[in-house]
Amino acid sequence: MSIFAVLDAVVGVARSTLEQLAEVLTPVAGGLAGALAIVVFTLLVRLLISPLTYLQVRGERRRAALAPQIEKLRERYRDDPLALATETIAVQRAAGAGPFVTLLPGLAQAPFFMIMFRLVHPAAGVVTGLLAGAAFGVPLTAHLFAGLPVFAVLLAVAGALAWWSARRMRRTWTTEPAGIARILPWLPYGTVLVIAYLPLAGALYLLTSTAWTGLEHAIWRRPVITDHR
Repeated sequence: MSIFAVLDAVVGVARSTLEQLAEVLTPVAGGLAGALAIVVFTLLVRLLISPLTYLQVRGERRRAALAPQIEKLRERYRDDPLALATETIAVQRAAGAGPFVTLLPGLAQAPFFMIMFRLVHPAAGVVTGLLAGAAFGVPLTAHLFAGLPVFAVLLAVAGALAWWSARRMRRTWTTEPAGIARILPWLPYGTVLVIAYLPLAGALYLLTSTAWTGLEHAIWRRPVITDHR
């Protein structure tokens, strides 16, 4: 069995799950049942992989605790950026705070995103079931200019979330090498571009997932208050 056949089978399961969710939500949501089903499906997926976010945050806190040691490395290798990056990564790995752990949530989401991408891009002329629905009069298969009013709201929310995430990164990634620290805060804005490219169904999935990420960060990254009594 080819990988494409496996992917098609998984997409079929996801489509069936979404269709059932939409059917359950129809009495409550009416014409918005399809869009709401995508949101609920996304929340369930993110809840499933939420423990990985905890591991990510734990790794970031361990990196923050390494700040004095990283600062000494910067002074020692101020004229050798390559050696600085190598030693920084080595110290982080030794403390269980390597860069890989920060990628876990994103890596876990990638298969689900691929499934949703296939799901919201049906074959030409085949628009049935869930994708035949709409959100506030805009078909779930519509792209940016065909559903501009709804997309304008989604992009505004995505832009606000990207700004908040970039601001947080600038505060929390202070121990990273200078080159990486400059690039990372710009990554959240990629979500805005992808939402502008996707059809409405995909945009709803990605925005919901991004909002969940923001909520997780707000909860897991709260300052740890120490009682000094």
